[in-house]
Amino acid sequence: MGGRHVLRARRLLSGSLDGLVDLIGADEEELVRAARTVVAELGSPGRLSALVAELAAGVGDPSGCARLSYRHVLGFDKLLLVDVGTRHMLRAHVWHPGAHRAGREDIHNHRSALASFVVRGTLGMELYETAGDGPLAAARYRESLSAEVSDWLLEPAGRARLRLTQTAEYAAGSGYALPSHALHRAWCASPGATVTLFLETGAGRRRYTDVFTGGGRDGRAQAYAKEPLEVAEYLAELRALAELIGGSEELACS
Repeated sequence: MGGRHVLRARRLLSGSLDGLVDLIGADEEELVRAARTVVAELGSPGRLSALVAELAAGVGDPSGCARLSYRHVLGFDKLLLVDVGTRHMLRAHVWHPGAHRAGREDIHNHRSALASFVVRGTLGMELYETAGDGPLAAARYRESLSAEVSDWLLEPAGRARLRLTQTAEYAAGSGYALPSHALHRAWCASPGATVTLFLETGAGRRRYTDVFTGGGRDGRAQAYAKEPLEVAEYLAELRALAELIGGSEELACS
């Protein structure tokens, strides 16, 4: 059973998004708009800090959430906060500048529509499109989860040319939402840690995503281990997250 704030978050996710999860392609626009509204509401300072504090105290399903939380291969810590079955997953993404894995992600899209709200720091982001005459040459991969251990599996899918279409920076209190096919990459654009609240809708709808990289791989299928956090580690990360977003001060004032 979840606590009061966990249950409120689940009800908001289900009530706002359940009727839209089958929308895909050109029809995703309504789902994208709804996801952006929901993640901004859940990311408001008092509401998010109360939710994180409740989870850090062990409320809900810490073992289940820990199994789906890990150090992401693209360079940030990914902490599951609330899930609604396989339909919607609300996560905190924590970017640490100067960390070994910190940097710009590979260009990629997602399995489903998404929305992100910056809680702390600044997130930089670029949008791309494939174009036959695009100035950026890249190797194309299909990224999926391996059947046996759910590691990330990158399979070569040829070469591509890309064109940058937009560069933006999102400061705390702002955010964005994207359809599943949108090509983008993000990075921590502030001297301190950046925290984003990330909402994935209709999880698992597409079997694979597209990943584009400028090099560094040898053209063979490669698997990257997905190592879930231990429960104690997950709870410690939540306590650290509460400090980053000022959770203790927010709760003291509420």
